[in-house]
Amino acid sequence: MTRAHLHRVLTILIAGVLAGLALAAAALPVALVFGIGFSALAAPYAELPNTLRTPPTAQRSNLYASDGTTLITSFYQEDRVDVPLAEVAPVMRQAIVAAEDARFHQHSGVDLRGVARAFTVNQGSGETRQGASTLTMQYVRNVLSSDPRLSEAQRAAATEITTARKIQEMRYALALERELSKDQILARYLNIAYFGAGAYGVAAASKRYFSKAPADLNLGEAALLAGLVRSPHSDDPINGDADSALRRRAYVLDRLVEAGQVPAEEAARAAAEPLKLRPSETPNDCTAVPEGHNDWGYFCDWFTRWWNAQPAFGASVDERQRTLRRGGFSIVSSLDPAVQRAAVEQVHRIYRVDDRKAMPTAVVQPGTGRVLAMAVNRNYRVEANPPGQKNHPNTVNQLVAGGGAIEGYQAGSTFKLFAVLAALESGLPLRTEFDAPDRFVTRYPASGAASCDGYWCPENASRSMAGWHDMWTAFGESVNTYFAWLTERVGADRVVEMAERLGIVLRSPDDARLARHGARTWGPFVLGVATTTPLDLAGAYATLAAEGTWCAPLPVTSITDAAGRPVDAAKPDCRQVLDAEVARAAADAARCPVGDQSMYNRCDGGTATRLRDRLGRPVAGKTGSSERYATETVVAFTPQLAVAAIAANPDDPRDGVGRAVQGRMVDAVAELMSFALRDQPVRDFVPPSEAIAFEVSGERTGN
Repeated sequence: MTRAHLHRVLTILIAGVLAGLALAAAALPVALVFGIGFSALAAPYAELPNTLRTPPTAQRSNLYASDGTTLITSFYQEDRVDVPLAEVAPVMRQAIVAAEDARFHQHSGVDLRGVARAFTVNQGSGETRQGASTLTMQYVRNVLSSDPRLSEAQRAAATEITTARKIQEMRYALALERELSKDQILARYLNIAYFGAGAYGVAAASKRYFSKAPADLNLGEAALLAGLVRSPHSDDPINGDADSALRRRAYVLDRLVEAGQVPAEEAARAAAEPLKLRPSETPNDCTAVPEGHNDWGYFCDWFTRWWNAQPAFGASVDERQRTLRRGGFSIVSSLDPAVQRAAVEQVHRIYRVDDRKAMPTAVVQPGTGRVLAMAVNRNYRVEANPPGQKNHPNTVNQLVAGGGAIEGYQAGSTFKLFAVLAALESGLPLRTEFDAPDRFVTRYPASGAASCDGYWCPENASRSMAGWHDMWTAFGESVNTYFAWLTERVGADRVVEMAERLGIVLRSPDDARLARHGARTWGPFVLGVATTTPLDLAGAYATLAAEGTWCAPLPVTSITDAAGRPVDAAKPDCRQVLDAEVARAAADAARCPVGDQSMYNRCDGGTATRLRDRLGRPVAGKTGSSERYATETVVAFTPQLAVAAIAANPDDPRDGVGRAVQGRMVDAVAELMSFALRDQPVRDFVPPSEAIAFEVSGERTGN
């Protein structure tokens, strides 16, 4: 007789016995039992679901800092991390077998002795008092009851107490043991079983109850965990009945002695030990970042927004979230804890946590888009604020990267960069000169204070700025009328397009509508009237540092799935959006505002000239002030780093931060950059060619 036929015969023989076990009633009529049994057995063994071979267990995903070991937080529906059997202490393996299926290594998936014993006990008592499920059968039931691909009704049907379901479970158990070894089944069982207190699988349980790895469990600990799987909700010693958990521990120890696995004296010592728990709870989601690093919450929040936008993880946001919380990913983020700490320190030197004003700050790596730090003077918490204080001192709104309720902040003259780039790309050189008046009347229609007979007519911040300027001096001194004229010359729509090309996201519906339908007449855009965020602005200026290569902001350095395979979504998303010569020329002009000198010695003053001296290495950047100094902005970059900081009142844009804060912001950005670059070599910018510096040419496009 073949083994396959033997398994079929065995199952038929136990079908009648099973009726009394599976149902609360004593037993079903023999004819009905055998009718169900033969019907259920008619299907071939090949129908063993793939889920039983490779169970789709939900595993938690862990998010680490850039060092790959510092945990930021975890994401899970079920706190589980699968481990191979070799990483489970031998005594734990022995304990679970002793507790749940002492004859596990003798039977072939169904234990006839156990079935007969249970039938006898249940027949005598008139109720189901003893089960006959082997460890393999329990594994089958656990997999089918947790399969995410099944509906709730299907999962319930897979575990309902009926004779037909029990026979199906036995069939699957017999078939499974023909395909998997005992060790493979045991490993799968240990990883899927629920141990109470939110811990799924032996690795999570070891951490939850004893704050250790499963390989380090001792006899008493292993016996306690093994005893919990029978009734994990009621016997859980943290939230349930500790005395019941101890009784179950004693039971398992006795079974180990009976099996000859543990000497009686050793078991007695373990049974006499008091309950020694060292509970630890796995953090879940961004509000559970370490208490001492609450500021990491804003980076974590932005990471989840980034994840939700990645098609690689699913077709919808809901599906992507399920993938994150069930997929068992190991995610190494780009967050540098040391740089983050330095950024927070500098932000707090400007404003306290309870100040209504804030200074969201972003640090970006040119050439990769990886975000090293995101800081703001707020608590990342959901607790309510005092009346009238929407975003301070507590908020989970994304003040650094924008999104949701946060559209951003006006960044003032930092947007002049996009006019410089549009002009250079159109063929104009850095030496393009204009006799800039104190006020310049444009052809762009406008109303309000900046209108002259219905046309936009900006003026300079100081009368001393009037006179002849080129791109170097106009950018250095931030001459408004020069850039109003330059925008007219190249076209406001090209300036808007350039900003969007470099990653400026127009989150305000009004801004987006103007960009889409009124860009040709949106002259004021060049003075930064549209809202943006520190992250977008740092990314845009980082494009110059990377010689025209724009990279999408990226919160990760690597992602591996539960099987250890790398995920491509972690790779930088970069593309050449500017001709390298255009980027080099713009970077050369951007050296003027921060006290550096251009390659052709054309800088003559700036708005943040002490930044270069404080940093002590080649640097470029720009400052910006919005109308009535409602916001102040500082952006700075080297070939290796870009930083952007914006001071504003997120709750009330009309509540100006004042001009004086800009100088302190310049010092803070310089200190932050100095720390972040402390171990990196001094690198200079690549000089632009004389042609782009001094000669008019045709279009210069590299995108």
